Amino acid sequence: MAKFRNEEEVLANYDSSKYQTPDGYTADIAIFTIVSEKKEEKAPPNMTLKIMLIKRAAKDAEGNPNIEGGKWALPGGFVDASQRETAYIAAKRELKEETNVEGLHLQHFGVYDKVDRDPRGWMISNAFYAIVPEMFIEQRQANDDAAEVELFGIEEVFTLQLAFDHRQIIADALAFIKRDMIQTTVAKNFLPSEFTLSELQRVLLTVGKDPRIANDSVFFAKAPKLPFIDKVLDREGKPKKTKRNSFRPSQLYTFNDREIVESIYH
Repeated sequence: MAKFRNEEEVLANYDSSKYQTPDGYTADIAIFTIVSEKKEEKAPPNMTLKIMLIKRAAKDAEGNPNIEGGKWALPGGFVDASQRETAYIAAKRELKEETNVEGLHLQHFGVYDKVDRDPRGWMISNAFYAIVPEMFIEQRQANDDAAEVELFGIEEVFTLQLAFDHRQIIADALAFIKRDMIQTTVAKNFLPSEFTLSELQRVLLTVGKDPRIANDSVFFAKAPKLPFIDKVLDREGKPKKTKRNSFRPSQLYTFNDREIVESIYH
């Protein structure tokens, strides 16, 4: 026979102690950037995908030994329930604190909730990846719990001593950004608003040597016909070009607002 007459009575008698609840709720962010290295004046720069990590300080703000101190970790922090934060809002806050820039591309890609993933207790983390243009990543700075902040190449990062389960989170983040670079227009977040096809190609190749993108004749024949980019025109309606990466003028393009629903570079 029912014990309570309505929902209010059920809630008034609800006993949350019957269930194990997490000891903490965090947001971790894999912050990606593409670093350009210009070797010749009139040649496209070499581009390398890198990820930003912090080295956890040996001691915390109160001078106590820091958990996983001395190890490299993804930036992130605890969700502030007192401020009614969601994990996404916490990630945006942390990203702003790390880069001093707002409005960057931030994408959720996973939840990590193994009971033993953190020695402090059952910590559930929502993981995000962020894209920070190279011009902004230089503003990075270490917070109180970080001894250093550095950029690492994708191969190098897996040789480091990484905190918690961040090796798995980083591997998953890489898989997602590689997929999204091919299946969405996320590459625009690494490019200036007006770019050349060569610059677009080099950005795409930072996540893998897809033969349909790496092959110049195939890519440069197909790319101008892509539905989500348009030629940039000058005030007179003529094609706008640049010599920034070559002696010969190259056509500039820009992304439009067309929504993509399938793999776009294939």
